[in-house]
Amino acid sequence: MSAHGHVDLGHTVAGWTGTATGLLSLSVLGLSVITVSPPLALTGAGLGVLAVLVTWWLHLAGWGKPTGPRPESAWSWRAKDRTARRGHPDCLGCRMAGRRPQPRPAASAAEVHGTATPATGPRHGSRTPTPAQGV
Repeated sequence: MSAHGHVDLGHTVAGWTGTATGLLSLSVLGLSVITVSPPLALTGAGLGVLAVLVTWWLHLAGWGKPTGPRPESAWSWRAKDRTARRGHPDCLGCRMAGRRPQPRPAASAAEVHGTATPATGPRHGSRTPTPAQGV
């Protein structure tokens, strides 16, 4: 168990790659400030843009993580997200890529529990007596 408890912190290939590239970008930008070098500053800024684009691409390729908790079997940073091709609900990156998951129609409680009545049966709430109730 870690210092954060038994939780999924979302360590993924996309997250680690984006963090490493972003750190490199900030290091180059810091060096450009120290050396007063505009070309180095532009290189650092370009690396920052590259970090965003690579992280986004990896997320769309399935190496990121959908919003919310994942099952413990998917906690490894090398676990691939198989639902990424359809898009994640409430995900700005997926919406920007044109991936908008279709919401599933809500099932009634009878359908969920397998107790749906046939269409020819009595309507819900009707007062038709059953043989067990008598007339």
